[in-house]
Amino acid sequence: MPLSTALLSRFQVTFAFLVMSFAMLWTPLGQHAFLFENWMKLGTFMAPFLLLVAAACRQDASKRHWAKDPTVLSLLMLVAYIMHQFEEHWIDLYGNNYAFHGSVNRLLREVVSTESDVLTPASIFVINTSLVWLVGALAIWRSARHLFPMLAMAAIVVVNGLVHIVLGVLKLSYNPGLFTSVVVFLPAGGYVLRSAVQNGLCSLQHIWASIAWAVLAHILMFAGLIAGNGMGLFPEISYFIALIGWSIVPALIFRESSGRSAAHGSLDVAHSG
Repeated sequence: MPLSTALLSRFQVTFAFLVMSFAMLWTPLGQHAFLFENWMKLGTFMAPFLLLVAAACRQDASKRHWAKDPTVLSLLMLVAYIMHQFEEHWIDLYGNNYAFHGSVNRLLREVVSTESDVLTPASIFVINTSLVWLVGALAIWRSARHLFPMLAMAAIVVVNGLVHIVLGVLKLSYNPGLFTSVVVFLPAGGYVLRSAVQNGLCSLQHIWASIAWAVLAHILMFAGLIAGNGMGLFPEISYFIALIGWSIVPALIFRESSGRSAAHGSLDVAHSG
């Protein structure tokens, strides 16, 4: 077995154990409150591990540049988002804890006439563990044979960064996540999408499709909050199911085109020499 394949296999087993451990906190251990309050801390502590895995994936006989390795790029995109989640949900630029929760609820109250929180801790948890962690996991898992989840991960990084920047310009004020949007998100996400095209990993059609997926993810995210929690049109669990379903979509589309490209050596990076 080639060293690169062995390293990736070990990573997949380790990653599966991490996912299983995280799931065990939910059930059967039932630590719901712990997860709602501390998921961003778990992500922060996981980031160094992901960086080590990214480095390990490059210690092989392949001469391919890291910018042409979808597995490494997927890992880096997930780490970038974990950095962003640290600023949003743990400690922001001014040292405030969990500042995103209050900031977004103040914004949503301008849209919906309600005194209760539209963005609940449970919805924050599901949004970030589905549209970010689940998509990131799919990108890492499928990257050797199916590139679109990685493109979706990079696209949601770029789109989310633009949302923070536009909001900051409109409000002429800082919002939790703005700093990493400018310093990390736009440079990193833009680089991944651009290099994917330049290195022949995908076409512009895939890039635009990934951006469309990310834009629709944000529409679903905010429209669902307003309609469900703000206006009470459906229960919150229905919103959660929709988010998880949309997070799985990148793993289901463009699979045939990815397979054809891999057959010509442009996508099947982990098994190329």
